[in-house]
Amino acid sequence: MMNFSFPVRVYYEDTDSGGVVYYANYLKFMERARTEYLRHLGFEQDQLIEKENTIFAVKTVSLNYHLPAKFNQLLDVTATVIEFKKASLLFEQKIFHQQDQRLLCSGTIRIAALNAQTFKPCAIPQSIRDAHEH
Repeated sequence: MMNFSFPVRVYYEDTDSGGVVYYANYLKFMERARTEYLRHLGFEQDQLIEKENTIFAVKTVSLNYHLPAKFNQLLDVTATVIEFKKASLLFEQKIFHQQDQRLLCSGTIRIAALNAQTFKPCAIPQSIRDAHEH
């Protein structure tokens, strides 16, 4: 299992009036890390649509909030594939405060592969399977 990590800075727009990250924005940070994970493997999502007729969509999410992230903090967002099925990926994701590595948020996100035209489940392209295994 490759444990991919992506840095994210907390901007003012990510926070509530108290300077604490709004709970739904942790999902945005995790989405960025998953997108960068695919990019790290050599895949751009727009090219997956064009070349493989495949898009990815979130199927399920389960999150645990441990400590608040705050305005202007630098975070590390991890994305680790813990299950690779024919038409879905299960990611374990964690968000840490970069300075002291305190765990702020953790969860699992199942991503489904869909046909870009019909939005019905389809097999994850073999090219992604091959890149993930190496």
